[in-house]
Order: sequence, then structure tokens, then C-alpha cells
Amino acid sequence: HHLAHASSAYHLSGFKEKCAIIGIDGKGEYATTFFGYGENGKIHKIKEFYDPDSLGGLYGAITEFLGFDMLDGEFKVMGMAPYGNPDRFDFSRLIEHNGKDFKVNTELVNCVGWRRYKENGKGYYFSPKLIEWLGPKRQGDEIDDPYIDYAASIQALLEKVALELIEYYLGDIIRETGKVCFAGGVALNVKLNQRIIAMPNVKELFVQPAASDAGTAIGAASYASTEAGVPVEKMEHVYLGPSYTNEQCIEACEKHEKKPKWERIENGPEVAAKLLADGNPLAWFQGRMEFGPRSLGCRSILGSPNHSGVADRINAQIKYRERWRPFCPSILDRVAPEILQTDHPSPYMTFTFDVAEEWKERIPEVVHEDGTARAQIVTRDTNPRYYALIEELEKLTGNAVILNTSLNRRGEPMVCSPEDALNMFYGCDLEYLMMEDILIRKVASHPE
Repeated sequence: HHLAHASSAYHLSGFKEKCAIIGIDGKGEYATTFFGYGENGKIHKIKEFYDPDSLGGLYGAITEFLGFDMLDGEFKVMGMAPYGNPDRFDFSRLIEHNGKDFKVNTELVNCVGWRRYKENGKGYYFSPKLIEWLGPKRQGDEIDDPYIDYAASIQALLEKVALELIEYYLGDIIRETGKVCFAGGVALNVKLNQRIIAMPNVKELFVQPAASDAGTAIGAASYASTEAGVPVEKMEHVYLGPSYTNEQCIEACEKHEKKPKWERIENGPEVAAKLLADGNPLAWFQGRMEFGPRSLGCRSILGSPNHSGVADRINAQIKYRERWRPFCPSILDRVAPEILQTDHPSPYMTFTFDVAEEWKERIPEVVHEDGTARAQIVTRDTNPRYYALIEELEKLTGNAVILNTSLNRRGEPMVCSPEDALNMFYGCDLEYLMMEDILIRKVASHPE
């Protein structure tokens, strides 16, 4: 399992030189954490940790205590954390660590197998002793006291322990090469990734975008290919799913029970940019569907991030998600270094960056409480139509930045086909859907 994670990161990174490899998740077989290095196409293990000592499992158990689902709600905890004070509560009793080893306190939490706390017929990965210490399990969607501080504390603890272990086991390799690969579910913790990038000797961090268990399929295949003497090329993009023609989009409209009013338009990016600049959210469907958990400009809901309130409109019309969870920007490559204050690559929304002060005011809808943004940097080569759209939006707003969230309703998978897109569109309050060159609207007004 962890070999597949390691392979998915190392073999797809494009790093030719020796590089450090990190694998951290809840559990795979018996291992929970992997440190090693890649060199000349081979993966070498330095150290593994095993169940029940799991950083991902510990974070997942606290995720359940905070009212979310393990393996689904961790990113919500990460989104809550910046609103809280990590110093208010001492979470050190959850884990013993000395920089070299760590041991999870299984009297309070356990990561796999045994759900000791029961409530309303459901079991959770923590014990009644955790409730005695921290109080009742959180209910509802609001961020409230003291749970926001608990979220901040578990995020800070994860970062502290992970960074200590990375330095201990991989510090020499990082000082030698500056290159790091990271996979496993915890590699989707973008705040931890920002801290890794900030380590003094890290030049580049590669996080395979389907870093959780979905990515082990790529890892196994890339490992087998390399072992068979067929090297794997660098992952350049994640547009690996199906695409659909205008004719297929029209056919889906003609067959749909809602009888959509559609029109074929000449310049999709220009028309879309006008809708966005006027403050409208837009369902945007084009090209090949993304592989992995992030929408990256092919199956997206878009907004203009300088337009105050557009995130609330998206929430009201379709997402219905907790307002404290951040929306994210897609940024053109030529302006990204100015906005994000770094030239570190970020094609897959797997990192957060500190947004430059001037830009915090220009694009407030995609800057989180702590002044960061989880950004996708868009290149013309990998997604020309999306690039063209953001260029058109820049002409109208002055900003080469767009708000981008996944094309789905809350709790549903990402849209794949035109039929999926229409079903989603008519199951929410969005007013505009663009599928390739086909514009569908629920309102009578037309862009000028």
C-alpha cells in the first residue's frame, strides 16, 4: 500500500535526481507512515510506522469528534483551524513524540478497527475518556467555541510532529537535493504542505494530486511499468477522463425532461467572462474530466473573486456548504508569482500560499481567514480554453484570477457527463450552465 503511494508520488514527479519520499495516511495494510527516497527509478525505505500509531488516524479520530466523517471531513477541520487559537488547549496528551518516534495515546483515540464511543447507534474512533476530557462531541455546522480551538490544536499538532519526523528521517536527503515527494491521504493537508515547502532546504515539493487511496492505482501501475523497464513520464496534467462534443451536449439537452433552453455560442470564454464579471456564478463544463479530488477548470463552478458576495451566492445556489470553508482560486501562470509571492509550481491545488497584501483586497472571495489561498496555477498548454476564459475575465475585472469549486451538489460526486451536468443544474438554483459551446440559462436575460 505505502509502496504504491510512494511510487505514485516519485515516479510521476519528473524528478531525475535523488529525492525524499513521504507517505502519511490513516493506514494501509499495517503501515501508517513511510519515509524513504527515490533514486534512479528505485524506491528505498528508510523508516515505517505501524498501526495503531497513525498521524492520519489521529487527525481522523478528532475529525469525528468535531462532528464530521473520517476520510471525508478532514479538509473541513483544516478549514476550521485558522479561525481558532492552537495555544488555548494542550493536545500533547494525544501523542508522545520525541522527533524520532511517536506513539498515539490509544486510551483516548484509536485509528482503525475499534470504535469505542457510541452515540445514537453509531460508533466512533475515540473513547469515552476523550469526551470526559474535551466535552461532548460537536453537533451541527456552525463553528463555535471551543471546537474551533480544538481544530486549530489538532492541525498544529499534526504539523509539528510531521515536520519533526521529516527533518529527522529525510533532512540529510533534503539538504542534498531539495526535492520532496508526498502521497497518502495526509498529503491533501495543504497547510502541512505549505509548512514543508517553507522548510529551509526544500526547493520543490511534488504532491501527486490523487494523493489518497485512489492514487494507489497509478502508484501500482507506475511501479510495475518502471520495474518492467518502461520509465514513467512526468505527470503534466490530470485531464484524464472523458470529453464530450457539442453534438453530445445538444443531444443531452434535447432528451432531458426539463427541456433546457440552449443556444450555441461563438466565443464561449468571452460570453462566460461577461456573465462572471456581472457577479453570476457559472457552471462550466469543457474538455476531459479531472482525475482526483479537485476540479481544475473542466468540471467547475466559477465566480469572479473580486465580486463581493459571489461565494455566498454559490453557497446559496448550490453548494450549501459551511461558509467558513474557503473557496479557491485558479490563477494564470504569468501573475501567480506576484499574487502568491513564490514561483513554486502549483498545478493541482495541493498547496496553500500566503497571498500578497495588495491582492487580499482585490480577490477577497478566495483568500482564507489566515491570509492564504489554495491555488491552482493555470498554463495555456495544459488547459487552453480555461486559460482563455481567465484572460477574458482579466480584461473585464483587471484580475487574472477566478474562483473555482467543483461541479457538484453537496455530498455528490463531481459531474462527468452532459446528462450529469443537466441533472445537477436543474437540481439547484444556478442560473447558467456552459457545456462546451452550448449555453443553457434558466433566466431570460442575455449577456450584452
